Amino acid sequence: MLALCVSFDTRVKSPLMNARIGLLIPSSNTSVEPEFYRALPPEVTLHTARLFLSHISEETIAAMLAEMESQGKLLATANVDVIMLGAVSPGFLKGLGYDRELAARIAAATGKRASTTATALLDALRYLNITRIAIGAPYDKVVSEIASRFLQANGIEVVGTQELGLTENLEVGRLPPESAYDMGLRLDSDRAQAIVFAGTNWRTMAITGRLEAKIGKPVISTTAAAFWSALRIVGWQGTLAGQGQLLNHV
Repeated sequence: MLALCVSFDTRVKSPLMNARIGLLIPSSNTSVEPEFYRALPPEVTLHTARLFLSHISEETIAAMLAEMESQGKLLATANVDVIMLGAVSPGFLKGLGYDRELAARIAAATGKRASTTATALLDALRYLNITRIAIGAPYDKVVSEIASRFLQANGIEVVGTQELGLTENLEVGRLPPESAYDMGLRLDSDRAQAIVFAGTNWRTMAITGRLEAKIGKPVISTTAAAFWSALRIVGWQGTLAGQGQLLNHV
């Protein structure tokens, strides 16, 4: 009889599990896949499909969703265990509950479990008992305000925001991780329980742990929130060291 040895701190159900995460991402996103790949445990694989987006605006984000079901169906043929909408802004667009409406559309079209990055962010904030945040975003004030309204409608107080003002998604993907670290230092205040970085094309996961050590509070990247949520949905349990408080215990 084969005995399975599982260390206490990782809590992995089985080293033999083989789970697949499906990710729907904007076509011009060059960051979310590398950030997922760097953090993936060996028992989980990533599979992606793309939704057309180049310029970032309320209109183009909404238009991107026209392909969501069709691309989700293609992704489902890889027999993924979950489909995550790997862009955060679409879930913000129409306020309270729209994130879950999008997840329901994906699930209905594909027959797979589904969620969105916006839903994952809310779940992560609740998991860490956070109700007051400051938001850093690479895009402009218009998109940032949509995010703030969505979060406040869900009971999260936004005590401060900063934006880099970018509207071309390829430019966001070229930003160095230090741009997020520096903004996090500027955003930090006694009023904020945590810093949130919104935008899955912004390379933020690499600096999360270092920024948390500096400011002494949680830092949540929307990419990390989507990753954390997807792992939980597929049933992976463990510790991912160096990725910040959220991923310390999945």
